[in-house]
Amino acid sequence: MKHQIMFVAAAALAFAGTQSAAVSADREVHVAGFGAKSGVVRSFGVNTEAVMRAAAEKINNEGGIKLGDGTKGKVVVTFYDDRCKAEEGISVVRRIASGKAVVAIGPTCSNVAEPLFGVLQKRAGDASDTGLQFPIFTDTAIKGGLAKISEWAFRNVPNESQMYQSLFKWVKKENPGFKSVFGGVEEDFAHSRFTWYKVMETRAQEAGFKVLGRVKWLLNDTNFTTQVRQMKKAKADVIAISSHPFTLCGVLKEMKRQRVKYKQLIGLTSSSSLETLRGCSKQAKGIIIPTSFAPVTAAAKEAAAGAAKFNGSADLHSAAAWENMFILKGVIEKTGVMAKGDTVQADRRKIRDGLAALKSTGGLIGGIQRTKEGEAVKPYVYVHAQGKEWKILHDPRK
Repeated sequence: MKHQIMFVAAAALAFAGTQSAAVSADREVHVAGFGAKSGVVRSFGVNTEAVMRAAAEKINNEGGIKLGDGTKGKVVVTFYDDRCKAEEGISVVRRIASGKAVVAIGPTCSNVAEPLFGVLQKRAGDASDTGLQFPIFTDTAIKGGLAKISEWAFRNVPNESQMYQSLFKWVKKENPGFKSVFGGVEEDFAHSRFTWYKVMETRAQEAGFKVLGRVKWLLNDTNFTTQVRQMKKAKADVIAISSHPFTLCGVLKEMKRQRVKYKQLIGLTSSSSLETLRGCSKQAKGIIIPTSFAPVTAAAKEAAAGAAKFNGSADLHSAAAWENMFILKGVIEKTGVMAKGDTVQADRRKIRDGLAALKSTGGLIGGIQRTKEGEAVKPYVYVHAQGKEWKILHDPRK
């Protein structure tokens, strides 16, 4: 009898352990990431994936996510390459939406985000709209105003219009003798094109600069001789380049070769990255760029270390993915997401509604305000390239 009781007790414990393990394995919170891991801008997708995996590891190590019935859910990250192509981005998200993921973080490229948001349901709950009902929380694609396309689209990207308005005013105030600006623009990339024509050029003029003109090139160009020759001829005080790291470095090296003289360089937000410093640190020395990320707080340093652990780097784009993961953790816990096989669509709607309800969130370098259109208003600093580092030049937060 004694042995029978012990056997039954042991069996019961084993059964309970099996049940517990089954529940734990069952309660996975699937978060998908997608972006460019191929081509010239592949580093952006690589960095986002690294940060997402680092953030997931931290969340899981600290006990996971508390689900609607009190169960702890484990975050599981999958990441897809959309190659910075619109049709592939749409295909990737449709594939993600057919699976277990309750939300996706991405994409890298604005020329993917814009048409992708167009296939989402425009108004949440509109029975007459057959668009995709799946929440997307963007960390990188930064072209202005895209979240308003759909109520299922949200972004945690900085407001470039605000950042460059502040930057050009500050440069003018610090250097009243600077009178003119000449621009360079990566013409075939949605973000860089929009930022020059709708932001940089406009904000420079508002600050009192005369824009003497601009030259253009393409994302995959490698020869910039003609463009730089025109740049040199303009003799502008300030050269503002709206271009991503690969072509920025190509242009800066050609400027050095042709001995272009200028008093100040201003760059695109997306080029405040390690890729720029690795590619042309000498030529980029002194370039000023506004950015919503710098390792100036304990949380920011932790995110940067996490990215490095997973073979990536933290910048204004990938660091936003870290913020997104923790924002989503809070939303999931607050809205009672269940993370069960039969609650996937209901969970997606809860996350969408939870993101839409946010008025503010935490951020790595300060609090972030949320707008009713699903956009973010993020704190920022001005950095300049100094050797192998980006160092803070000015902190408008103070």
